[in-house]
Amino acid sequence: MSISSTLWRRNQDLAQACLKNPFVRGIGDGSLPRHKFAYYVGQDAFFLEAFARAYSIAAAKAPDFKGFRTFHALAGGVLEELQLHQSYAKTWGIDIQSVTPGATTRRYTDFLVATAWGENIGLTATAMSPCMRLYEFLGQELAQNGIPEHDYSEWIRVYSGADFHQIAQELDELVDTYTTETDTVHSTYRYAMQCELDFFQAAWTI
Repeated sequence: MSISSTLWRRNQDLAQACLKNPFVRGIGDGSLPRHKFAYYVGQDAFFLEAFARAYSIAAAKAPDFKGFRTFHALAGGVLEELQLHQSYAKTWGIDIQSVTPGATTRRYTDFLVATAWGENIGLTATAMSPCMRLYEFLGQELAQNGIPEHDYSEWIRVYSGADFHQIAQELDELVDTYTTETDTVHSTYRYAMQCELDFFQAAWTI
């Protein structure tokens, strides 16, 4: 079994906790209060900017051109994802350029950027992988019985789609290429997964 698959399987408790979180369930059935999703969009835009920076740092540190090219392409994918958030922002009147990050958001982004600057690219990929693998999982689970039309249908379509699956797979391949299985790798992955759960919970409890 690959390292990325092992890490994912060992953290299924947190993945299931995210799926069962009332924020995620509210996206799934369309019942999520709009102000909670609006808060999430702003926070996630701030997060994605940090995510793109972490990809870019990893690209610069890559020991081979293949790794550089993949990290660079993934950074571009994040910038495309930000376009979705800008679309939400325009529709709902959110100014994502003036978002103040919450404590939960800042804790997560500081962790990602510090890992990218201070650690090897394998550990950086490990810290970033949970976000992508989790969102793919959530999108596919919420789309399992078809995607009903409501305010959050596009969110489900994006993260359950083939394009997002390809991006998540590319990041997992970077984990497998540049990472060896250590306690630090396992703890880094789990911390990132916990940050994901905390991120959803923070948006739910505002």
